[in-house]
Amino acid sequence: MKTLVCITPGQLDYTTTAIPELKEGFSLLKIKRIGICGTDLHAFEGTQPFFSYPRILGHELAAEYVQGDAPGFAPGEAVTFIPYFNCGKCVACRMGKPNCCAKMNVCGVHVDGGMREYLLVPSNLLLHGEGLNFDELALVEPLAIGAHGVRRAGVTPGEFVLVVGAGPIGLGAMEFARIAGGKVIALDINNNRLAFCKEKLKVSFTINGLEENVVERLQEITNGEMPTVVIDATGNLRAINAGFDYMAHGARYVLIGLQKGELVIAHPEFHKREATLMSSRNATHEDFSHVIASMKKGLVNPETYITHRVTFDQVKDHFASWLKPETGVIKAMVSVA
Repeated sequence: MKTLVCITPGQLDYTTTAIPELKEGFSLLKIKRIGICGTDLHAFEGTQPFFSYPRILGHELAAEYVQGDAPGFAPGEAVTFIPYFNCGKCVACRMGKPNCCAKMNVCGVHVDGGMREYLLVPSNLLLHGEGLNFDELALVEPLAIGAHGVRRAGVTPGEFVLVVGAGPIGLGAMEFARIAGGKVIALDINNNRLAFCKEKLKVSFTINGLEENVVERLQEITNGEMPTVVIDATGNLRAINAGFDYMAHGARYVLIGLQKGELVIAHPEFHKREATLMSSRNATHEDFSHVIASMKKGLVNPETYITHRVTFDQVKDHFASWLKPETGVIKAMVSVA
């Protein structure tokens, strides 16, 4: 089968590999769509933590079920799956938090992913397509990341929620903060992304961090109180550290974005707010189900996010361009024949 491998940072090559052999506890899938995410792009440029090469990228996937021992799944059925392969035995798994398993293997990060024609996945992580099309199913995972961050924050109706970073993960966080009843504020430095938030996601408030005084603008929007929820979806150290200045007293700060540096906190400012700092890693079955249900109800239009389309044969030639801001990519979607 045709396979695309990230050999080293900056180098992708097509090769031929064997179709995986079926084994107990696993199911074979025929890949139909691959969403390109920040993790893939960062791996390509060599800035992704927890990464080793060579690696087959790809974990935002939609597929046809081929065969396996997954009860209730039929050959030819449209499916997606949870790409976080957990051990089921560690302290996190026992606490019902498989998304942060101590021995986590993320498909396309720690183990080879779905940039190939067929993939073997644990049967217990499969999800029924529920009538969604392949494009929609390939977007469930990135939207679930945002949904999980919003659930971690415990967003309640009427409160101001600041989402920093209007990339695909941040946009998903905005969508699910809105669904939870939050009054969403988008902060980014790209006016095209902010316009997308207004026009496509109906975000009420946007701030350009390079052109406006962020603190003053937040005070204006929130009547001087500041947001009670701040969510970072940038993975940028400067942006993350700045986020501590944007919190209301009693606020929750959730870090979805990930970077390699150290956080810098003014402890007196953090302490007097009795603020809560949380990380948000991956997502759970509950989040995936919430995303699928929201799509089926029409609360989220996943097609909004797809700005670029290529075939599997074209990925190598286009991949580097998706790192460039001028490309204007929100989500590149790959079709596999």
